[in-house]
Amino acid sequence: MTELTPTYRSHAQTRLIWALCIASVVVYINLYTVQGMLPSIAEHFDVSGAQATLVLSVTSFTLAFSLLFYAVLSDRIGRLAPIVVSLWLLAASNVLLIFAQTFDELVWVRLLQGALLAAVPAISMAYFKEQLAPSFMLKAAAVYIMANSMGGITGRIFGGLMAQNLSWQTSMGLVFLVTLMGVALVTYLLPRKEIKPAVIKQKVSLLCKIKQDFDGFIFHFSDPQMRLAYIVGGLAFMMMVNQFSFIQLHIMAEPYGLSRFNATLIFLCYSSGTFASYLSAKWILRYGSLPLFRVALCLMLCGTLLTLVDTLVAIVISFLITACGFFLTHSCCNSFVAMRATSHRAKATSLYLCCYYLGASLGGPYLMLFWHKAEWNGVVVGSMSLLALLLVAIWRLGIHQQSTEALISED
Repeated sequence: MTELTPTYRSHAQTRLIWALCIASVVVYINLYTVQGMLPSIAEHFDVSGAQATLVLSVTSFTLAFSLLFYAVLSDRIGRLAPIVVSLWLLAASNVLLIFAQTFDELVWVRLLQGALLAAVPAISMAYFKEQLAPSFMLKAAAVYIMANSMGGITGRIFGGLMAQNLSWQTSMGLVFLVTLMGVALVTYLLPRKEIKPAVIKQKVSLLCKIKQDFDGFIFHFSDPQMRLAYIVGGLAFMMMVNQFSFIQLHIMAEPYGLSRFNATLIFLCYSSGTFASYLSAKWILRYGSLPLFRVALCLMLCGTLLTLVDTLVAIVISFLITACGFFLTHSCCNSFVAMRATSHRAKATSLYLCCYYLGASLGGPYLMLFWHKAEWNGVVVGSMSLLALLLVAIWRLGIHQQSTEALISED
């Protein structure tokens, strides 16, 4: 293992946290800007609103499975290079968006971007675990999740503003410049020295390497507690992110009649999640993950039911509560997975995030069925069924933890 002086290591740890948080903001701006521009995309490329949503769903889908690739790659060649290369390619890919002439071309570029966006979320938590002192780890994870939230808010509001005031080409040019500046800053901040875990070097065949990688994924997926953490994160995101999509349709209709841009301001409710993410490290240390999972579930349940009051004030308050509960869940899942993984760390994180983004992809079609039946009231019913499954998963996680603690006390 590379030896670093304490002063250098402390400085490098701070730079790493800043770099990966800024990288996260860049990634989520690129992922979610189009969500605020869907009506503009439909108009510019002469497609229906339903077709326009493909630019978000295809990106989320390729992102989910690319996470597994980056987990394997970073375990092989290190964490630094995949992050830097993917971010510069992401910036370059935005030039293709400027010159996209047809909707098919746009979809293909977004498909490519999904693969490039996956590097940072796939690698970051494993990177933190290896490079940071234990005292830094939980705080870094909390700040990183807060950066995710800030990137999501900024991207959606940024997209809504551009859709209202700028042409498609000008908007994509602005996204390119913002991404370029962000990537340059991340590259500057990332420490050049990487503390690499000690490994026994031995010559193995390609087939053996593939088997080792596959075994790493199976190792984590066969752990009941890890598996339940993946389910908890996936179900929570399946509900929350798609609730935000459908509530926009609800408040754009009568009796509210909000404009397209004003409807996107509902994403400012993510700010409560940003705050909860920041405080989550302190809460996890004090109370543990399991009690916080239960509190978060109660918050999401209360927030969802409060929307049935069906006034604009109640809707805003309810989404502030739901976002707080969701990001608390997400922070706990991220920390739980990162701290529990003792080997194949990037694979553990990427499996979690793969389930997380697959949940988001599946949640849209699932809640759409309820929307077609009873609009927002139907979405609430569909959300309650997801919360019921979440309750079962958290309950099962609690049983496994109690069993583990009992075995430890016996020893």
